[in-house]
Amino acid sequence: MAAIMKILIVDDEPAIADTLAYALRGEGFACEHCLLGGAALDRLAAGAGDFALVVLDVGLPDMSGFDVCRQLRRHSDIPVLFLTARADEVDRIVGLELGGDDYVAKPFSPREVVSRIRAILRRLRPDNGQPAASGKPAETDGKAGGRFAVDRAGLRIAFHGCWLDLTRYEYLLLALLLERPGRVLSRMQIMEAVWQDGGDSLERTVDTHIKTLRGKLRAVRDEDVIHTHRGLGYSLSG
Repeated sequence: MAAIMKILIVDDEPAIADTLAYALRGEGFACEHCLLGGAALDRLAAGAGDFALVVLDVGLPDMSGFDVCRQLRRHSDIPVLFLTARADEVDRIVGLELGGDDYVAKPFSPREVVSRIRAILRRLRPDNGQPAASGKPAETDGKAGGRFAVDRAGLRIAFHGCWLDLTRYEYLLLALLLERPGRVLSRMQIMEAVWQDGGDSLERTVDTHIKTLRGKLRAVRDEDVIHTHRGLGYSLSG
């Protein structure tokens, strides 16, 4: 029997948290609620592994949800879904570049939030939502010149025999490029494949993740394998 996944809701409005928790429990999730960002960080520091995902309000009274996420990312890669009353473009970019997985504006439908949560967990937790186990490299991508080894079960990639310390989006982005070596992918194509709900306003997020990914590859070997095609997008050398 599969373990019940628990969601941490961080919102200072009990009515919103209760409504969302009711919808989540109706879909088979367990829930815990924190009113403040500091309390959520303490709870996650004590046991981030207890939770499958965090629903995080941006407008908390003690600290912003962005600050909570920034501190959380120092020690945890747990998925984060932002809730906000400020649905402008800047907030979307900042939220996702900080490591958020999705973004829902208030007022929202609880059913929509549950659907977004399920979509995040499907992307990041294969095999019916259970975390993937690490293992030996499952395959080597010959089209990329044998430089990479991809462990799809363990969600990790090696470069010249060295396992890369990748965030979830860096892994998904590099895996996408490895699937299509030599092919130029636009920012929009990358957003749709990796983030799934991307748009023109989020293209800076792709550039940010490409930059950090290049840095990690160069730390292993000073070799440029991801190429920028000005006005077009990115490709991985074949």
